[in-house]
This record gives sequence, structure tokens and C-alpha cells, in this order.
Amino acid sequence: MSILAEQVDVVIGVDAHTDTHTAAVVSAAGAVLAELTVPADDDGAAALLAWTDDDAGALRRQWVIDGARSHGVGVARVLLAAGETVPDAARVPGSTRRCGGKSDRLDAIQVARGALTTERITTPRSDGDREALRILHVARRHYTDTRTATVNLLKSLILTDDDCLRGRLRKLNTDQQVRHLCRLEPTNELDALTRVRHDQLRALAVDIAALDRTLAANLKQLRDLVTAMCPVLLEQPGVGPVSAAVALTAWCPPPPQPRRRSHPQLSPAHHRAAGRRRGRRGRGGRVRGVGR
Repeated sequence: MSILAEQVDVVIGVDAHTDTHTAAVVSAAGAVLAELTVPADDDGAAALLAWTDDDAGALRRQWVIDGARSHGVGVARVLLAAGETVPDAARVPGSTRRCGGKSDRLDAIQVARGALTTERITTPRSDGDREALRILHVARRHYTDTRTATVNLLKSLILTDDDCLRGRLRKLNTDQQVRHLCRLEPTNELDALTRVRHDQLRALAVDIAALDRTLAANLKQLRDLVTAMCPVLLEQPGVGPVSAAVALTAWCPPPPQPRRRSHPQLSPAHHRAAGRRRGRRGRGGRVRGVGR
């Protein structure tokens, strides 16, 4: 399989941030052809696309954005709407962050050069039902972890409570304990320590009950989305809405081909870079000076 440098004429690396985006156009040989910094808004993304059309509009080109689903999500959406392919630098082997001091310009160049040696690029997750599934699944993990931590704290407070309340809760399961503690009435007849403990037990139980309702609503949303996208998954043994959502969000479509405009007119800089590459090779494609 050929590397990206053999499939495109230029790579446009973008170092995305909260306030600005810096882009660098790098040839297949690694030479920096152009650079630009734009505001991190819709106008900046449109200006970046127009600038690239002027400088590399007739070339086979590939965009690579550092943070295509975080700081660079806005510019990525503009580029995708224009028909570009936009992988995330974090998903491109070899395009690691530059070591040393911070420089948006050098980071953009490193993003582009790092992508040149990869054989296969993958597009980041896009907006739509799959992104909705991912958000629901990530949120569910947070709710589940929070509920587990809250239940553990509740159990520890029950363990050190007075014998009367601890005795009433001992034979109940967790759900029954939560329902009982939600109905626990405050009273001024208790000492300060017991009153504080009961107040916190009731507050924790209310939080757990709220999380249970949130998790139930989350599961219904997951099931509805999975049913709309791929109902056959839920018919498989042992596959529920959560595992089906994981499978659907983990699936990666085949990578698109780098974009190429009709009737390309290569820039002088590209011809010079291509000439240097040809000059380093002898007949039959062998590097000069190297024997059989």
C-alpha cells in the first residue's frame, strides 16, 4: 500500500485552538508552500478554505486537523460541507505533537509532515446519529461511575450509623435502602452527629434516585437510536442497547480518496519539488549510488 505522499500533491495541516487556527500547505516532498492564521470562527474557516482554493485548488490535496473533533470541529464542519476529507491528526500514525516550545506555525507543519508517511487515514466521527450515540454512551459512563461512588459513600455512612437505623436497613437491598432513606424525616431530637449523618444519607439517597431516573431515560434513548440505525443488532444474543451503541460508534467507514480537481495545474514549487525527487533516482526507480 502506498503512503499518503504518493497519493497527493499537498497536505494542509491545521493546528486548531480556541481563538485561532494556523494552517500550513506542505508538498508531498515536505516543503512548506504557504501558511495562514485565521480566527477560530465560521468566517475564519471560510477564509481558510478560500485561501487553500487559491493556493492549492488544482492539486490533489489532503487536510489533516489537530483536534478535528475538539477545537477544530468548526473548521472541520465547513470543510466537510465543501466536500473535503478531514482526518484528525491524533488518528494519523506518525503525526505526533512536536516536542519543545509552543509554536502554532511549527505544529501545523508537523501535523502535515507527519501525515505524509502514513498508508491509511481514517476520518474522525461525524455529526449525526453516531455522534448522538457516542454522547449518550459517554454520559452513561459518567452517570454510572457517579452512581457507584455515591452508593459506596451511602453504604459507608450506613455502616457507622446508630443501631436503630442500621438495623432497619440491614435486610434491605440497595434500591430498598435508597427508597427508605429518601423518606427519612429530619428531627431536632437527635444529637448533632446523628442529625448530620441522617441529612447526608437522605441527600445521597435522593441523588441516587435521580441518577436512576437519568440512567433509565438514557437507556431508552440508546435503544431508540440503535433501533432506528441498525435494529438487527438488538436481535443478536447478548447484545443490548449499550453494547450495540459501542459497536456502532466504533465502526469506521472506508477512508475516502484524497480530493483532486479536474485538469490540475501544478504550481512551480510543486514542479521543483517533483524534479528534485526524480533527480535523486536513476533508471528503473533505483536511488543513484546504490547497487543492486
